[in-house]
Amino acid sequence: MADLRAIVGTLGLEEVRTHLQSGNVVAAGPGSPPALAADLAAALLAELTLTVPVVGRSGQEWSALRSANPFVGDEDDPTRLHVTFLDGEPEPGRVAALASRVDGSRVGGSLVDRCAVVGADVFLHLAGGYADTPFQNAVLEKQLGRVATTRNWRTVLALSDLVASTGSGGSAA
Repeated sequence: MADLRAIVGTLGLEEVRTHLQSGNVVAAGPGSPPALAADLAAALLAELTLTVPVVGRSGQEWSALRSANPFVGDEDDPTRLHVTFLDGEPEPGRVAALASRVDGSRVGGSLVDRCAVVGADVFLHLAGGYADTPFQNAVLEKQLGRVATTRNWRTVLALSDLVASTGSGGSAA
């Protein structure tokens, strides 16, 4: 994480912080989240020869996540909640095709996995956990035509708090 913080610092960002050993970083500075994500991805490739998906969100977008998740009130166990961050909003036709595969119905008395696409975020309620869901990153990337990275709800909340504690509102990638 020290290397990641150092690389982010070379991009002209301040208040650089990482969350645990998760690869998530929060920083403050000028630039749009998509531009900063692209710059960070290029820097990671140049400095560490790592090709990884980098998706950015503004502080305001992080704040909105808490209230945008349609599954928070339905679930007492936050380990079943996840957010897949896309590198942009998917085309409406692709969202409709994904929605046609998901109906939230009950199978054998148990609620199946559910997802809701809100802008460039995919909120997931995973009855059996992330390891057994058909909504992993590769599937969502193919279905929605966007780069994806997923975080569990506890990490989302921790990053949201970290962003809020950043003096100028911050951004996260």
